[in-house]
Amino acid sequence: MSVARSIGLDLLDASPKTRAQLADAMRRRGVPDDAATAVLDRFGEVGLVDDAAFADAWVTSRQAGRGLAPRALANELRQRGIPQELIAEALGRVDSDDVESAARELATRRARSSAGLPTAVRMRRLVAMLNRKGYSSELAVRVVREVLAVDDRDLDSDLDGPNDVVVGLFDRGH
Repeated sequence: MSVARSIGLDLLDASPKTRAQLADAMRRRGVPDDAATAVLDRFGEVGLVDDAAFADAWVTSRQAGRGLAPRALANELRQRGIPQELIAEALGRVDSDDVESAARELATRRARSSAGLPTAVRMRRLVAMLNRKGYSSELAVRVVREVLAVDDRDLDSDLDGPNDVVVGLFDRGH
């Protein structure tokens, strides 16, 4: 058990970890499951491991720092072994207005670097960037249209290449 405790404390000293991350690290180093469970239970009792607090802090940090949407945050938490009910609780505290505001801020920031490109190209790139950050296509298209002040006439005149069809499909609801 002292090996398991040492492994856990060393990992926690570097950065916060989930119970699942610590269990995986202990398993990889050959710690028997019963010893790992006993150490992790004790860590939980004294507050060294708290998956709910980890999930809350992760959501707050990654949403503010990277502008990630709830879908991307849920994926990251799942990869770290957070149970679904704790993920739902942490994401339940995210305000939909904050999500939209973060999307708008990201799109506005990135729109500056694409100035001078055709509107359809800018729109396609910005929507794709927001999708990669976990935002729904519907929200991404709406926010990007607002940021670029785009209407259908602008896009129809800009759609001239095969890659621009994707943007045309978004705008027509297909």
